[in-house]
Amino acid sequence: MELVTIQTFDNYFSANIQLTRLRDAGVECYLKDEYTVTIDPILSNAIGGIKLVVKKSDEEEVRKLLQEFKTAINNPVLCPQCGSAELMSVAEKSPENLFTVISTWLLSSYAVSVKNIYKCSDCGYESKTLPEDLSANN
Repeated sequence: MELVTIQTFDNYFSANIQLTRLRDAGVECYLKDEYTVTIDPILSNAIGGIKLVVKKSDEEEVRKLLQEFKTAINNPVLCPQCGSAELMSVAEKSPENLFTVISTWLLSSYAVSVKNIYKCSDCGYESKTLPEDLSANN
């Protein structure tokens, strides 16, 4: 079985995100030199970084999938009310979150997570879930 390096990374976070996406798509793939770069990042340039490796027969399919992933990342989610791409995740103003802030301040070494909502900074639209991509309808 002939293997091909399809992409290289300088950190294991990005490498594992791509690896997981490809495996979820049903592609058999591996990371080469992951442990070496993770343990000693200075060696990354010397060995060429972490390599995402796939079978030669899957190379064309994987390149198409990687392009789809890149396109999806570059397409922002638009506000359904005004069409702006300025949606941000912010802490919800609620009694629960106020209690969370106070308890985190009192306990100081134990951080409690707050509930977030998505808010458009242009028109003020708020949603508990990320709005679906509505750009196809425009």
